[in-house]
Amino acid sequence: MSLDYQVPLRDMRFVIDEWIDAPGWWRSVPAWEDLDSATAQQVLEEAARFVMERIAPLNARGDLEGCRFERGEVAMPAGFREAYADFVAAGWPTLALDADAGGQGLPQLLEVAFQEMLAAANHAWLMSPGLTHGATACLMAHGSDALKRDWLPKIASGEWLTTMCLTEPQAGSDLALLRARAAPDAAHDAWRIDGSKIFITGGDHDLTGNIVHLVLARLPDAPPGTKGLSLFLVPKWFLGENGERVRNGVHCEGIEKKMGLKASPTCSMRFEQALGWLIGEPHRGLASMFVVMNAARLQVAMQGVGHAQLAAQRAHAYAHERAQMRAVSVPAHYEGEPGKAAPIAFHPAMRRILLDLRATVEGERAIGYWTGYWLDVAARDPDATEREAARQLASLLTPVAKAFFTANGFAAASSALQVFGGYGYIHEYGVEQTVRDSRVAMLYEGTNEIQAIDLLVRKVLGDGGEALRALLAHVTAEAAHCMASGDPALNGAGARLDALAADVQRITGEIGQGSADDRELPYRVADDYLALLGWLLLAFAWARTLRIASNAPAGDPFYAGKLTTARYFFAYPLAAFDHRLRLIEAGCRAPLLHV
Repeated sequence: MSLDYQVPLRDMRFVIDEWIDAPGWWRSVPAWEDLDSATAQQVLEEAARFVMERIAPLNARGDLEGCRFERGEVAMPAGFREAYADFVAAGWPTLALDADAGGQGLPQLLEVAFQEMLAAANHAWLMSPGLTHGATACLMAHGSDALKRDWLPKIASGEWLTTMCLTEPQAGSDLALLRARAAPDAAHDAWRIDGSKIFITGGDHDLTGNIVHLVLARLPDAPPGTKGLSLFLVPKWFLGENGERVRNGVHCEGIEKKMGLKASPTCSMRFEQALGWLIGEPHRGLASMFVVMNAARLQVAMQGVGHAQLAAQRAHAYAHERAQMRAVSVPAHYEGEPGKAAPIAFHPAMRRILLDLRATVEGERAIGYWTGYWLDVAARDPDATEREAARQLASLLTPVAKAFFTANGFAAASSALQVFGGYGYIHEYGVEQTVRDSRVAMLYEGTNEIQAIDLLVRKVLGDGGEALRALLAHVTAEAAHCMASGDPALNGAGARLDALAADVQRITGEIGQGSADDRELPYRVADDYLALLGWLLLAFAWARTLRIASNAPAGDPFYAGKLTTARYFFAYPLAAFDHRLRLIEAGCRAPLLHV
């Protein structure tokens, strides 16, 4: 039995080539007209080799060793620094970066797949380089020519790492309460930053020679609230007038003792007359920072998929190895001795967990990669109308993916631990670490509850349902394809999917109408509404998968597995959609009591 992480390359290829047919669209993009399925697969194979050989082996030992904080400096676990140096040398930070910024210019879709690999292999290691893409995009969009010249090349390449400094002790998700201040420094044509920040991932470490902080602070004339926030680039080190390295007024005051991600330093930071440079316009810092945050949210979503994938792999391997009790029934191919203890994978309770895990991770992979595909369309499609439609759809999908996938990632890890029984509760089998590491993804980059409010209040009701109608058009089109097939199983899945879309449309209208007299209503039902869309998207994923697998050559075990899991999904897990719908209907009728 091997519990080592194996990158699911066959399923990744299925989603990219068959479920999305991304190579077909790539041919319409001038920069990618020569990018085909074989080339993309080669990239993913090289990524998988690097991840499995260099990153995954550091996961368990890094968790046990953790980070060390001594005399204001953070030391990473053994092997992390060398692995990061190899990561940069191989060019992995620039995979999907535009060529004009020094990148390889490959699709975001491939970057999304790579992020899933890294998260599954070693979530804690991933946290340090996790903001590179977002910080690069932020500077590309809002940085001055001088900032792009002096800072962007080393950030984009990964030679220097970045942080995102938002949270303060009195200001968590409510950024209107931020107090950090910026005062002008005419001598340096810059600003001096003062204030404290907490929960700063990678605020200090020994992976790179410099750390560049993106800090939200207030100018002296700033209006109150979020409209008074400006964004600054504040490095740990900068060059003095004579070209010498100067230590900036940036200080790490400690690292948190956390439930999980022990190999990722979460720092308390103090900025004391720290020299910084304005990014973008004064008082418009939150808009600039949103570029970083939006890039991070899909990455966090894929962390949920990575956790579920790792948990599912380990549970499957253990369940087929561990023999306990006689099974009520055994598969036809089983060659064990009758009447003896059978692998626990044969017991219905365990089969149910294993199928739930498979249905979750494979369905979410399709939707996560689909979201990455729409980001590519939004950036690269030759048609401006198509670009705007894709941007709107990706914006709607992102909060659903972030919250739904991370909640399911934690639930999947917990279910996998149950498969291991008592062995799952000890470190050697790895699954207890996944439970601990996966929990935080539901909290950062905006808690899942905030994602739900963003989805329903801003993305659905806020635009009159335009983006939702575009999503439902894709869903009902797939339902129509399935119902036109003549295959009874496909007809049933298509009819069910069509009914789900109608339910979403109906309940969304009821929420909108009820909100006129009950302003709290959308906030009351937002969590259940996001989960409702999550289950709709999984149904969409499995309906299309069922259609593809039904038309595949008979006898291929890969497609046979897809058929089995799709039929299971529509028979069992999809009942969660109806549960969420009932909860939303209850929320429309009954206000919550104050406690």
